[in-house]
Amino acid sequence: MTFLEEPAPSAGQEKLYAEDIANDGYVWNLTRVWAHQPEALEQLSGLYASMADAAGVTMREKAVIVIAQAAEIGDAYCAVAWGKRLSDWADVQTAVAALTGDSEPFSEREQALAAWARTVARSPGSSTSSDVQRLRDAGFTDPQIVALTVYTALRTAFSSVNGVLGARPDVAIVEALDPTVRGSIAWGRPPG
Repeated sequence: MTFLEEPAPSAGQEKLYAEDIANDGYVWNLTRVWAHQPEALEQLSGLYASMADAAGVTMREKAVIVIAQAAEIGDAYCAVAWGKRLSDWADVQTAVAALTGDSEPFSEREQALAAWARTVARSPGSSTSSDVQRLRDAGFTDPQIVALTVYTALRTAFSSVNGVLGARPDVAIVEALDPTVRGSIAWGRPPG
């Protein structure tokens, strides 16, 4: 369910498909996009994983970042996938809060991450020294802030590629979402 044709068979395409089938029982729609350039996906994934490590963010914090940037640019795919993860790691109410921009269940650090992710995704030229200071006040060093910014920008690029090439959220993930979480995602492409 993308705008592209099925990718030509290759070692990279076969590896990506086999991983999806082994992990989830089906090939994700976004994998069908990236299987056209599997080396790019591997490099991108490696870089944003290393940047998340350098930033010192937890899996929950990654979810807060990805959901905030996905909601900001209208990416239903990452909102669905990470909304499911956050529901599993925390609870439904926390996932709904992240998707709707409610800061109530989040620490000051998580709130700073979400605000930064929205700025990076929406309007990087609108950032101020106060925005950076908020990250410092949340415990991030300047090298971590750079890594955090690279991570967020790469996640936004990943979302943008999936969205512009028509990748629709996978029905299996959408159906596994709690109805309240599903109802909180009122943007982006419909499942397919």
